[in-house]
Amino acid sequence: MPACHQTDVKLPAVSGSSGHLVIERLKESGHEPDYPGKVFANPELSYTEAMQAFVDASQPLSGARKTVAAAEHQSQRSEIRELRREEAELCAQRRRLRQGRKLEDAAWQQQRRAQQSAEEPAQPKLRAKWGSRKRQSELRQALREQRHLQLALRQQEDEQWRLARQSLRERMAGLPIVTAWIAVLVVTDNCSRQCLGLPLFVAGSHVTAAMVVAALRVLLPANLQFLISDRGIHFTAKAFQQFVADAGFVHVVIARHRPQSNGIAERFVRTIKEWLADKVWSSDQELRELLNLFLPEYNNRPHQGLPGPGLSPNEFANRLWLI
Repeated sequence: MPACHQTDVKLPAVSGSSGHLVIERLKESGHEPDYPGKVFANPELSYTEAMQAFVDASQPLSGARKTVAAAEHQSQRSEIRELRREEAELCAQRRRLRQGRKLEDAAWQQQRRAQQSAEEPAQPKLRAKWGSRKRQSELRQALREQRHLQLALRQQEDEQWRLARQSLRERMAGLPIVTAWIAVLVVTDNCSRQCLGLPLFVAGSHVTAAMVVAALRVLLPANLQFLISDRGIHFTAKAFQQFVADAGFVHVVIARHRPQSNGIAERFVRTIKEWLADKVWSSDQELRELLNLFLPEYNNRPHQGLPGPGLSPNEFANRLWLI
């Protein structure tokens, strides 16, 4: 989440699981390849069997990763860096132009003083030579015309610079350039659709695996059997794998670039972003207060994804505990 938000600004789709911010990754076109999640389409498999088959068919956490295609479109983060580089170059160009104009103004003032001193007669009582005043008038007129031409050229340069700056600002306004980010960890139950918590990290994209583990130790239930996550660096680090071994659950990682593999959590992210779209915050404390308001509202309202009509995630979870 951005550190501050206004109601007229769209919340960008952001992923920081790879260690750097990726904003609204473009979808790949073409034929849909085979992926491990297809095992869930088999109705003959139980949930435990399908989950274990998915783990076996998935790629290991360690090892060589697939290289990104060379023809892949430039990410929005690269576009932001390019725009900032153009902005810095435009400012440097403006500074060089102003320094050159200062030298031109100094040279013009020197020429003007030299002309004025030449026009003053050395001996006021003597008459000037024939034709000298006409030559001085022509020189003065030529110097004045040169100055007017110089100022007109400056106006054209200023207009071109303003147009370039306006174009750059319009391009930057079309991108969600955010300098501060706040990370929110989404923890949901696939069975009851209950949100177990929304821990907030002010570190933003610099969240460590230790921070994630510390939050999950508090939120995860003791009888957890499977934990589904993406392949982000927080979930592939040694600290998290040690946490998995100590807690005794199976860590299931989704396929790369396929958020559909964890559709329930992704749908929850969409829900919370829609809820926050018309909210305003300017600090992490204000965002935390909004999340504290959202959590009970979500868990206590009816959820259409549950088998019981009209049941909320909290009500369905309580019925499961009674069974």
